[in-house]
Amino acid sequence: MFQVLKFGGTSVGSAQRIKDLEKLTVSPQPKVVVLSAMSGTTNALVEICNALYAKNAAKAKTIINDLKAKYEKEISELYSTTNGLNKAKQLLLHHFNHIESFTLDMFTANEEKAVLAQGELLSTAMFHYYLEEKGIDSVLLPALNFMRIDANDEPDMPYIEKYIAAELSKHEGHILFITQGYICRNSFGEIDNLKRGGSDYSASIIGAAINSSEIQIWTDIDGMHNNDPRIVSKTHPINELSFDEAAELAYFGAKILHPTCILPAKRRNIPVRLKNTMQPEAPGTLIANLITNEGVKAVAAKDGITAINIKSDRMLLAHGFLRAVFEIFERYKTSIDMICTSEVAVSLTIDNNRYLSEIEKELKEIALVEIDENQTIICVVGQLPKDISGYAYRVLESLKDIPLRMVSYGGSNNNISVLVKGELKKEALVALNKGLFNYN
Repeated sequence: MFQVLKFGGTSVGSAQRIKDLEKLTVSPQPKVVVLSAMSGTTNALVEICNALYAKNAAKAKTIINDLKAKYEKEISELYSTTNGLNKAKQLLLHHFNHIESFTLDMFTANEEKAVLAQGELLSTAMFHYYLEEKGIDSVLLPALNFMRIDANDEPDMPYIEKYIAAELSKHEGHILFITQGYICRNSFGEIDNLKRGGSDYSASIIGAAINSSEIQIWTDIDGMHNNDPRIVSKTHPINELSFDEAAELAYFGAKILHPTCILPAKRRNIPVRLKNTMQPEAPGTLIANLITNEGVKAVAAKDGITAINIKSDRMLLAHGFLRAVFEIFERYKTSIDMICTSEVAVSLTIDNNRYLSEIEKELKEIALVEIDENQTIICVVGQLPKDISGYAYRVLESLKDIPLRMVSYGGSNNNISVLVKGELKKEALVALNKGLFNYN
């Protein structure tokens, strides 16, 4: 059975990093290797697209030339033979001429997606050429030949399963395949991308489509940590998480993994392992269909939250009031994160303010409305059975000096969530690190 290994932008961020992939990917174990674009590439491509939308072709060409110069430097360090370097030069010429061709015409959303796809196409070809130069057998598997989303921007799994099987069958006897993350085609056959979760999502979809033995997500951190290491000074990696625990952490702010990414793997019961390319010997974090030990595993924070308090003396307890409230959010396709109710009010949170003014206007037709923006949800995740006392107390005791806007507990056995002002996020995470994990 195949393993699926995904490497992010920092893991392919330089010639040396690409060389380092050899020892992580070349072995008797059959593998599909999914690569992101080199770090910084997608941001540069976005800048190029913005310049083209603004009809500033000169600015776009300057960014293109700077990006090309960066790649020319990397290939000069990556390849040691004349033949390898010449092939890489032709690769750059092809892709950068393609990007530059868009500066001559009207620029559209479809062309933007074609430009954004170039980073992954470059990184995968560069790694394939490097292995070829080293005499290591590998197959470049074009993601655009099998990755497709449907009219709802969801993975078209029957199509993906059929066509990736067809692609793999063309190369029987080969055990190392390299393909692009993030990019795909849409239901019209146009170049598109997965948007949510990018290359991680690609790896999970591919793993599910080929029923792989394991999906590995390689980043620059040794697994999912018990707290945000960018904010608190002492954290530790978590050895094991259930799919539900990992999904809660990802949804509520753990940056190492997008919440949608593990869903295809969960549906096919395929383990996901988070690994560190800088410390490949570290065990990382295993996410699987398993029952983990009871207790708190980790804390995550989700920023940019808006709290909405909806108060109605007249209708709250009347039949149909809550339905009327939720239908307003449904009409504007705005998801609700937390919800708390009392006799006279319902409070809830959203993380998307795109239609906030329209939602507020409609809510005010049936209730009094108060809105607090720039809030943060702090989520405590683990195996927290509701019939076992002490977990909520420990969380609230840790946060006794921090004003809490909302508390949510009991909806699942995997999380306790609180809402605080955004500026209190660091204080709350540090307090929980001390109270729950004994880190001073």
